[in-house]
Amino acid sequence: MSRYRDVGLFFLLSSLWGGSFVAIEVGLAELPPVLFAAFRFDVAAVLLLGYAALRIDDPIPRTRGDFGAIAASALFIVAANNALLFVGQTQTTGSIASIVYSLNPILTTAFAALLVGGVGLNSRGYVGVLIGLVGVVIVAGPKPSLLSGDLSGDALGVAIVFSAAVAVSLGSVLVRRADAQTSSVALTAWSMALGAAVIHASSLAAEGVPSVSFGPRTALALLFLGVFASALAYSIYFDLLDRQGPFQANLVAYVVPVVATLLGWSLLNEQITAMTVGGFLLVFVGFALVKYDTLTAELPKLRAGVRSVVGLFR
Repeated sequence: MSRYRDVGLFFLLSSLWGGSFVAIEVGLAELPPVLFAAFRFDVAAVLLLGYAALRIDDPIPRTRGDFGAIAASALFIVAANNALLFVGQTQTTGSIASIVYSLNPILTTAFAALLVGGVGLNSRGYVGVLIGLVGVVIVAGPKPSLLSGDLSGDALGVAIVFSAAVAVSLGSVLVRRADAQTSSVALTAWSMALGAAVIHASSLAAEGVPSVSFGPRTALALLFLGVFASALAYSIYFDLLDRQGPFQANLVAYVVPVVATLLGWSLLNEQITAMTVGGFLLVFVGFALVKYDTLTAELPKLRAGVRSVVGLFR
């Protein structure tokens, strides 16, 4: 049952983070990017610290591993990742940003190999990673200039978002390596509180003290980002990171652009083309190759379950 639970959490996380790209685009129309990122984690930190205080028996970090994991998460996964991502989306489109960000699994593999001795993938798994990445590129539908290697119009944004992907990939490996003993909810809460403080300091240094005013659309975007795409989503992420490892957790980056495409179709009346369907299929093939051993082990159980259900109606 834990595997099916993880699958459900994985796709819920994909949906929340896929929606965050839309929410970020909305909020950036009225708020400075780094300050917007800080506000996101102000909301999330307050919610999670309150929840941890009420529901966790001992939410206070105690061990060296706890403090190491919180520091790595706050600095890399929360602060550097989000500040860079928000700034990057002011310089390039959400579509291109999602493609660059989907390099997380490959970057995580590289950092894991350097810092913890790899992630246990065979050659089939690495082929699956590359096929999934190709599928993400097709689903996101980048500009022809990007496919031809001409990034002149988006080079700065691409470089900034790539730096965000590097930050979250390195951070996820460092968090797993730290071996924290505190609960994933407490870890997430303290990471967000410290990360929000770091982002606020960065905003003050880079943006000064801007005059802040925003309308209901931005307020709703901030609410979604703080409550659902941060407090809830990062709790899920750290739970998956703790039990599945950094590579498997960061595979969510492949599904996020797919979710963003579906949201564009349902909310913005964007068309889904044959290329998009082909991208979906490639993403599926990529996941199937990465999780081949798990899938082959689960298929007999699924067949037996289907037979038992069919037998009830005979």
